[in-house]
Amino acid sequence: MSNPNIPEFQPTAESGESFGEMFSQYERSHSRKRTEPGKGIEGIVIAVSGESVLLDIGFKTEGLLPLAAFAGTGVTVKPGDKLPVTIRGRDPDGYYELSCGKVEQPKDWPSLEKAFAEKTTIAGTVTAVVKGGLSVDVGVRAFLPASRSGARDAAEMEKLVGQEIRCRVIKLDVTDEDVVVDRRVIAQEEERALKERRYSEIREGETVSGVVRSLTDYGAFVDIGGVDALLHVSDIAWGRLNKASDVLSLGQQIEAKVLKVEPAKRRISLGMKQLQGDPWDLAAEKYKVGERVRGAVTRVADFGAFVELEPGIEGLIHISEMSWSKKVRNPSDVVTPGETVEAVILRLSTADRRISLGLKQALGDPWAEVPQKFAVGSVIEGPVTSLTNFGAFVQLAEGVEGMIHIGEISADKRINHPQEVLKVGQQVKAQVLEVDTERRQLRLSIKQLVPSSLEEYIAEHKEGDVVTGRMTEVSGGRARVELGEGVQCMCRMDSEGEEREETQAEAKVDLSSLTSMLNARWKGPAAGEFQAKALSTGQIRSFRIVQLDPAAKKIELELAE
Repeated sequence: MSNPNIPEFQPTAESGESFGEMFSQYERSHSRKRTEPGKGIEGIVIAVSGESVLLDIGFKTEGLLPLAAFAGTGVTVKPGDKLPVTIRGRDPDGYYELSCGKVEQPKDWPSLEKAFAEKTTIAGTVTAVVKGGLSVDVGVRAFLPASRSGARDAAEMEKLVGQEIRCRVIKLDVTDEDVVVDRRVIAQEEERALKERRYSEIREGETVSGVVRSLTDYGAFVDIGGVDALLHVSDIAWGRLNKASDVLSLGQQIEAKVLKVEPAKRRISLGMKQLQGDPWDLAAEKYKVGERVRGAVTRVADFGAFVELEPGIEGLIHISEMSWSKKVRNPSDVVTPGETVEAVILRLSTADRRISLGLKQALGDPWAEVPQKFAVGSVIEGPVTSLTNFGAFVQLAEGVEGMIHIGEISADKRINHPQEVLKVGQQVKAQVLEVDTERRQLRLSIKQLVPSSLEEYIAEHKEGDVVTGRMTEVSGGRARVELGEGVQCMCRMDSEGEEREETQAEAKVDLSSLTSMLNARWKGPAAGEFQAKALSTGQIRSFRIVQLDPAAKKIELELAE
């Protein structure tokens, strides 16, 4: 179907020119006539986008009409509608720039006065570049300051010459015929109207396309069709990012999901990672408690270190799970950001999106072999790692320490503080007294390795020897006997001795005899002198060794006849 506005053209063979050349010549001449700025025509809406309306104006190239031109008019534009428009010029892409045909140019001063009073938009044609701005024909000559032209430089101002523009009268003096117009305010109002429309159109949850307009450390601002939306750095990818520029660049075209729209605050929040699957949805299947995992340390805090197992999934190594052997005060002493570590999964909670990791568990539990390596009764050697009021700690192996109580340090003297005998770093030998793997405790003793007076006494005597001792306690047919300093043993008494014990309770103590016994101490009279006397505490008597047990450190006696 031919366009009635375009006359039919019949090429002739005599012309000697090709059809293509003649049609191109016709298009150029026709375009010059039809594209004169200010020419009013009717266009048919082809499509409507978020920013503009595409119209068929009967030319080879379509025209573009800003959608903001309809803001506040209540008019809804749809494909197929016919609109009166005016050609303003052509954009760099070759499309015709259009304006609504309803914007008229004043024809006289009263029309200008009305437009000034009502602040309405009028049409005008730029006639020339003058000092400080542009000269515009709005029915009379008007001045458009360069700062209100909307042009960024002199070259853009030159391009406006001959074009029809929309503007507003901001100063009017009929007497002096002084008229000043503003084009920039119209563009600003159109921009605000476009933004308001976009804020009302955008819905949370939808996917939008946009262009990265600016980058900051905390995110990126994205133009999504006339309005800027914030893409926070935490919503760019599931993995941890330090700044948005690590993955985005200026001018980059992206797709994102609308997370939140706040029209009142003119805020829109976007997310790119939300268009991808959440890695935590599969975490329970991929990670099991007790298994070993590897990852890079992303950051270190006072309480531990975070390790990225995969983009979007991090685990925490608590400071208490970093070492078996020492108390870690600063996690950065053990791991550093960027370092790859191996750890064991201790706990997993997909609901809380948390994974607890153990660094020391990956090295193996040193206490697993303690009962075999350090059995009770065995002798160990190691450095003193610390001293407390109640004892000293000795390192037996990496991650294994034993404690020597203050009462197990020396058998010869009373110690008030371990530092009187020991110091940190000193190598000591000790005997294992007790192993408690549940509580991870080892009790050690130094004095058990030093021969006691009892051990020396046993080594110097044999069964059958008659020795002298003092009875320190008599009770129930048995007596405790002191054979020397620190040598205590038991004596079995016969029936005669038991009767003498009962009789001595009724007898009066012979003070002179007791005095002589105490003075004698160990070198008293011969044993025969006391056999007839009743057994009592404090007596010095002769005894026969009936049993020596070095292992149990035990001596059994009987009264010597």
